[in-house]
Amino acid sequence: MDSDSDKKSGREHSPKPAGTQLRVARLLKAHGLKGALKLELYTDDPDGRFVSGAVFTLQVPESSPWHGKSVTVREFKWMNSHPVVFLEGIEDRTAAEELVKAILWVEADASSTPEEDAWYDHQLVGLDVVRDDQVIGRIARVDHLPAHDLLVVPQGDREVLVPFVKALVPVVDVAARRVVVTPPAGLFEELPADDEAEEPAATAVEATED
Repeated sequence: MDSDSDKKSGREHSPKPAGTQLRVARLLKAHGLKGALKLELYTDDPDGRFVSGAVFTLQVPESSPWHGKSVTVREFKWMNSHPVVFLEGIEDRTAAEELVKAILWVEADASSTPEEDAWYDHQLVGLDVVRDDQVIGRIARVDHLPAHDLLVVPQGDREVLVPFVKALVPVVDVAARRVVVTPPAGLFEELPADDEAEEPAATAVEATED
């Protein structure tokens, strides 16, 4: 259920510019020797997003030389069914490897048609979390990780991190102010301890009559 979404920035990542940003892709790994990068897509319209000249804000660690910078698309293509992007100024594999794991963000276009299964963070925060028709919590924030997003649901003095994937969050109903979750056992509650400790096997001792 990864999708274009507005970002809640963390301390270890580049600060988000003013305005609503959409997460579009992650630079997965260098491809070839000419600076190409394979993409992990978070958008349903990659051909529309990655047009020549499109500019993306980078989310990278503060230690990266690319921190606080943006990149411009030179060319986008599909290679063996994999999305690949060439960026301005990235001419070889060494330069491309500096950008591996960076996440690409773009300024939201208010006039664009929303994509299916795409929500902004502010639409998700505050929604009730429902399991088996019972409200078990409320979304406090959305954390963005390279693999997938996490819905953060406070439970007492701890936070439960729910992977925002369709298998675990099959229903998002913004109008009804709720999401339906199907979490694995133990995610929201501690599994009961086994009360019956295993009894040590009795050792049979045969008395020997002299």
